[in-house]
Amino acid sequence: MKAIRLIKPGQPLEMQHIPTPQVGPRDVLVRVEAAGVCHSDAHYRAGVSPVYPLPLTLGHEVAGVVEQVGQKVTARNVGDRVCLHYMVTCGDCVYCSRGSEQFCTSGQMLGKDRDGGYAEYISIPARNAFLLPDEIPFEQGAIMMCSSATSLHALRKGRMSAGETVAVFGVGGLGMSAVQLAQAFGALDVYAVDINGDKLKTAEGFGAIPVNAAQTDPVAEIKRLTGGRGVDVALELIGLPLTVRQCIESLAVFGRAVMVGLGDKPSEVEPYRELICREAEIIGSADHLAHELPTLIELARRGTLDLSGVVTGAVPLDAGAVNETMDRLERFGGDVRIVIAP
Repeated sequence: MKAIRLIKPGQPLEMQHIPTPQVGPRDVLVRVEAAGVCHSDAHYRAGVSPVYPLPLTLGHEVAGVVEQVGQKVTARNVGDRVCLHYMVTCGDCVYCSRGSEQFCTSGQMLGKDRDGGYAEYISIPARNAFLLPDEIPFEQGAIMMCSSATSLHALRKGRMSAGETVAVFGVGGLGMSAVQLAQAFGALDVYAVDINGDKLKTAEGFGAIPVNAAQTDPVAEIKRLTGGRGVDVALELIGLPLTVRQCIESLAVFGRAVMVGLGDKPSEVEPYRELICREAEIIGSADHLAHELPTLIELARRGTLDLSGVVTGAVPLDAGAVNETMDRLERFGGDVRIVIAP
C-alpha cells in the first residue's frame, strides 16, 4: 500500500510502498477515508517533538471504513464507519486503571509511536475504533479525533463551568472546536484571539467575540471587554512564548490558564503578580481520553459541534501536497484544517 512517511526529522515527508498491516485477533483493519493534517505533524516533521521509530507513517486524525476484523473482535463489523482514538494503550497499568490512559506506561500514539493514517490502510485495536454516525462526514470525523477531542479535554482540565468566561488563544482547528464546546457547556462569553482576520470571522460566526491580536493588545482588550476583570478560563493553543504570557495575563482572580499548544521555547512567569495575587493556576493538558469521545461524537451528530466550516480543504495522498500543507501550517497560514483523502 501507499504511505506518506517521516524518514528523517527536518526533511520533507516521502511516499513509500509498504505492506498492508497485519490484523491481530483483537484488531481491525481500516481503509482510510480521511486523515487530518495537524500542526503537531508539522512539529514531528521539524523535529520539535521526537518521533520513533523511523521511518514512520504520520497521521493521528483518522476516519474510515472497517475492511477486516480479527477473530476475537465482536463489537465491530466489516463495513462499519469509524473514527480512531489515537492512543493505543495497555488498559492495565496504573494510569490506565485510573482513567488517565494518555500516560500509559506502554502507550503508543498513532503517527508518533506507531504507524498512523497517512496511508491507504491502518490496523488498530478494535476498542480504538469508535462508530461514526452517518450524519458526520469522514473528514469531520477525522479532525474530531484530535482537534475537537483535545479542546474538550482542555476545557475539562480547566474546570470550566456554566456562566464563566473563556478566552481561546489561537482559532485554528483546535480553537474552532474550543469556541463551540465552551458555548455548549454554558460559557457566558467566549473571546477568540488570533492574528488572522478570516479565522476570526469564522470564530465570530460560531458566536465568539473576536480579538484581533494584530491590531490590538489582546490582554488589554480582554480586560476592557470584561470590565477590567479578565476571564475565568484561558486556553493557549499555539505554543509561542508571547501567547503563553498573554494567556496567563488575561486571567481573572481564580482564573485557570490551560496550556495545550506545542512549542520548544521557554516562557517567563511572574509568580507573585500573575499567580499568587490572583490565586490563578497554570494547567497542562495532554491529549484526551477515550471516555470523552462518545459525548463529542454525539455533539457533532446533533450539530451542536459544527465542523463543516473547520475543514477548509482536502489534498490527495501525495507527499508533495502534504508537505506544502505543513509548510503553510508552520507559517500559521489561513487554512484551519486540511485533510488527506486517499
